[in-house]
Amino acid sequence: MKRFDEILHQGYSQSFEVTDVLFHEKTEHQDLVIFETPTFGRVMALDNIVQVTTKDEYVYHEMLAHVPLLAHGNAPEVLIIGGGDGGILREVLRHRKVERATMVEIDGSVVDLCRKHLPEISDGAFDDPRTDLIITDGVKFVAETDKRFDVIIVDSTDPVGPGEVLFTESFYADCKRCLTPGGVLVTQNGVPFFQAQEVTNTYQRMGKSFADTGFYTAVVPTYVGGFMTLGWGTDDETLRDVDIEVLRVRFEISSLKTRYYTPDVHRAAFALPQFILDLMTD
Repeated sequence: MKRFDEILHQGYSQSFEVTDVLFHEKTEHQDLVIFETPTFGRVMALDNIVQVTTKDEYVYHEMLAHVPLLAHGNAPEVLIIGGGDGGILREVLRHRKVERATMVEIDGSVVDLCRKHLPEISDGAFDDPRTDLIITDGVKFVAETDKRFDVIIVDSTDPVGPGEVLFTESFYADCKRCLTPGGVLVTQNGVPFFQAQEVTNTYQRMGKSFADTGFYTAVVPTYVGGFMTLGWGTDDETLRDVDIEVLRVRFEISSLKTRYYTPDVHRAAFALPQFILDLMTD
């Protein structure tokens, strides 16, 4: 393999120069490849769709973890659905108030291979005593568990293949059931320039369960198409509008070292371009 071509969006693709293929095999759930590139470092792709690179992973992982945790302010119990590379787990555990991070991943091979070939992404998080790693279907877990969580983070693939069930009305309702009062659900929600229907579908489906539903944004270079939307659901409408000074104090107390997230970026991420607002229809 000299090049890897990702054809996720109709009529558009991106191509990576490949200097070495570290692993390529079809697991029980999906086709998984990890390869080396001169531009983005090591890259993992599932079913021919890029999931993570060592060069820009920090943008996605910091924004999906720190925004809900710092908005909430006191989240000792965190649930992560997906996220087999360990990047979300790493960022969640950097919050000292987190007492336990329960991570539910459907494909144990993803965890094992990322620990072997992409160890810098998890950075030891799987060995943290606060980590509770469960290899099972996330949909089944939230439907059946009697545990309750302050923040739920859904680090999923796009709504095709194994990830499709993580974008349903019933899944969001089960997540709501698992949240403590005032808890927050955040989700990976695609690139609206190319995946507009995902925004509309999520807004409508999540809105059936939460009083405050919306999105915030980040720009991840390898998730091509401009802004990426991250879904937001909670019954506490004040959490999307936490005062900047409060966020700065929480950020300072947490002693977080970040490369993308700042309290100012946090606030600004909720200011959506008009074309995204137009997709938020009931």
